Amino acid sequence: MKTALTIAGSDSGGGAGIQADLKTFSANGVFGMSVITAITAQNTVEVRSVQDIEINIIKDQIEAVFDDIQVDAVKIGMLSSSETVSIVADRLNHYSPKVIVLDPVMVSKGGHHLLKEQAIEALKAKMLPLATVITPNIPEAEVLTGMTIRTVEDMEQACKNLYKLGPKAVLLKGGHLEGEPNDLLWDGQNFTWFNGRRIETKNTHGTGCTLSSAIAAGLAKGEELIVAIQSAKNYISIAIEHSLVLGNGHGPTNHFYELYNKAKMEER
Repeated sequence: MKTALTIAGSDSGGGAGIQADLKTFSANGVFGMSVITAITAQNTVEVRSVQDIEINIIKDQIEAVFDDIQVDAVKIGMLSSSETVSIVADRLNHYSPKVIVLDPVMVSKGGHHLLKEQAIEALKAKMLPLATVITPNIPEAEVLTGMTIRTVEDMEQACKNLYKLGPKAVLLKGGHLEGEPNDLLWDGQNFTWFNGRRIETKNTHGTGCTLSSAIAAGLAKGEELIVAIQSAKNYISIAIEHSLVLGNGHGPTNHFYELYNKAKMEER
């Protein structure tokens, strides 16, 4: 059994963060572990409050996992403060996991800022150079690069600019642009497009968490990066297509659709 560790915030609504990551790991055939960096009080409509976990507790969580269990991949989500960024970077430098997938979470679906402004520079300086691949969306890439992204050419330039900050590869998600949600990978030598199709639904809570976790699961199982990304893209597309109508806002994706569907077929 391959393993993956998520280092991220907790979503009380269950659609994003640690909860989405663990569901995704399980659905993609790896054993999931977690380090909680913050607790958010949120649902499908809003983030009501956030409490950062004490730095020594974050440190102890990371060490407790790495000192006992083989970690085949790490997925990183919400790192709300510069102190949190620093301790996570320090411990990952110490343990040197082979795979780190960094999703630079900044703003919730409801518009709540999940990354403090002073932590952005720490993220760029300390976390991006550790990453096997980073998975920003367009708004996150704009913050990290300082450029405006409106065209395919802009996406290509943004990927190159992000790559210069140190990650081994950049997957820039194109869902915020008009047209189909096509994602662009730059590995320092080649561009690779991953084409998607626009699914008309408001229930997209946790899609970024889910995609990056699915990539981490694939890499944990030994898949090449392009294969892991394509598998993750297929997985999130199905999860969005069959998303769940829960709550009054942006409902969650359906992480276990194929398993639920299989169970129903067996019942018949």
